[in-house]
Amino acid sequence: MSQIREHVQRCKSPHVRARTSLCIVLLSFCLGPGFLLEGQSTNAQINVNWLYGSFVPRDVPLEPLNNRLRWNLYIRQTYTTPGIYVKTALFTIHDQVNNTIPEWGGGIQGFATRFASREGQFIIQNSITSLGFASVGWEPRYDRCHCDGFWPRTRHVIARNFVTYDRTEKSLRPQIMPYLGAFVGSVISTTWKPGNVRLWTEGYQGAVSQVPVGIATNMLGEFAPEITRLLRKRKQP
Repeated sequence: MSQIREHVQRCKSPHVRARTSLCIVLLSFCLGPGFLLEGQSTNAQINVNWLYGSFVPRDVPLEPLNNRLRWNLYIRQTYTTPGIYVKTALFTIHDQVNNTIPEWGGGIQGFATRFASREGQFIIQNSITSLGFASVGWEPRYDRCHCDGFWPRTRHVIARNFVTYDRTEKSLRPQIMPYLGAFVGSVISTTWKPGNVRLWTEGYQGAVSQVPVGIATNMLGEFAPEITRLLRKRKQP
C-alpha cells in the first residue's frame, strides 16, 4: 500500500492523485470482515465482491466462461450487487464535499446529479470492459495465486494488473480492457458535464488511475481471506 501511495504522490495530475487517493482511502476504510465477506454463488466460477470485483478462489480451477456466464458476471458486477451502489455513494460524497462540478450546486439535488454521473460512468466503464473481454474471449476475472508466500503472491497481484489469459486460460495476453473501459467511461462522462471539460485529458487520467487502483484491488482480492481471519481474531475477546 505504501508503494501505491508513493506512485500517487509522484503523479503530476491532481485529478489522478485525487481519484487514486480516494480509492486507497476506501480500501483502507473498508478493511473489515463485513466488507470483505464473499457472496455465495450457485456457480463457483462466478464470484463478485463489491469492493474488489470478480475473482476465482484459490481452490477453484480456472475454467473458460461461456457467453451465459459472462453475461451473468456482467450483470452482477454492474447492477445487482448492492455494495456497488454503496461504492458509488462514497465516490459521490467525495465529489459533493469537494464541490466537483460547481454548476451542479449542493444539497440533495447536487448529490443526486453527482451520483447519477458517477453511476453512469461506472456502468459505461464496466460495459466497455466486459464487452471487450467477451469479444476476444479473454479472462475478465482475477484468479487468486496458487503459490505460497507474500512476495510470490504479490508478484502475481502486480502481474495480473497488466496481463490476463486468453480463452485457453494458459496463454497470456495484455490486460488492456480495464484501461480501455476507464478511458471510454471517463471520455463519455465528460459529455454531460458542464463547463470547459477537457475530454481527452479526462480519458487519459481515468486510464492512468487504473494502474494503482488495479494493483490495490488485486492485492485486496488476493489477501482478503487472510485479512478477514485476522480481523475476526482480533475482535474475539
